[in-house]
Formats: sequence, C-alpha cells, structure tokens
Amino acid sequence: MSDTPAADSGQTQGGNGAGPGPESGAAEARPPLVINAQYVKDLSFEVPNAPAIFGLMQQQQPEIGIKVDVQARNLEGPVFEVVLDIRADCKSAETVAFILELSYGGVFTLNVADDDVRTTLLIECPRMLFPFARQILASTTLNGGFLPLMLGPVDFTALYERQDAEAPEGTGDVVMNA
Repeated sequence: MSDTPAADSGQTQGGNGAGPGPESGAAEARPPLVINAQYVKDLSFEVPNAPAIFGLMQQQQPEIGIKVDVQARNLEGPVFEVVLDIRADCKSAETVAFILELSYGGVFTLNVADDDVRTTLLIECPRMLFPFARQILASTTLNGGFLPLMLGPVDFTALYERQDAEAPEGTGDVVMNA
C-alpha cells in the first residue's frame, strides 16, 4: 500500500487520470448503461391447496407454466425503469399447487443513441435483471415447501424480435410479453 495520495499520481476521483475539468482535452467517457438500482417491486406466492397438494405432488408430476413480460418507462431524461414481470403457475392433476408472481425492477441510465434505446431497454436491461429474479423465484418456491423453481435462460432478443414483428412501434411506455 502506498502513502501517496491519488492526486499526486495523476488520478482523480473518477480514476481515469485525465484530471479535473475540460482542460484535459477529451470528453469524459460515459458507460452506455448504468444500473442505478434493483429491487423487488411486487412479490406474491400463494399455495391455495396446502397441505393436501404436497401429497398429491408425490403421486403425479406437476406442470409448470411460465409467463414473462418486460415493461419499460422513462423516468426523466436518460433514466428509465425496467420491470421484469414473471408469473409461474404450478398444477398437479389439475389442482393448483402454487401461483408465484414477481415484479423485479431496475432503474437504468442510458447513454446510447436514440435508435438503440428501445432495444437496450427491452433486451439488455432485462437480461441483467433476470439472474436476480430467477434466484428470488427459486428461493421463494423452496421456502414455500416445494423444489426450487429453476428457470432456464430467457432469449430476450428473440422475444423482442417476435414482439416487434407483431406490433408497430408506439410512443410512451413499452411492454413486451412472452
């Protein structure tokens, strides 16, 4: 460890060594995507047929249906909220085992060209949120008395392309359904 302050080594708080102010001659590079916050916006887990469902599930393989939606909205300037909505329905012999609904959100600052905003919001942002949402789903089902729900990867690019082909581009908030 050195006793030399960062200012003596040419480093600034930004750590790029360019020094403060515009006299450095180069515009400060900004990352194209910054995650400002991630959070559980809403979480619901219901087991309407407990405890009988646990015995029924030992007799018959359950069926699980998954629905994924992505919503994005502008908060202010280059700052956007992206919400990944995931719903999992589990049934065994036509009896509901559980219903799990998660809205997992993130606030992102985008520094991309206007033409790239929509694809960034509906592909890259949900791709970054998904592993965290998947972990919440797995731990929720495990803590609810079931095996952990392990979702496979979601191809947000294919989802975007399918949705884009089906609906014309609108204005305002954007929504994508799977």
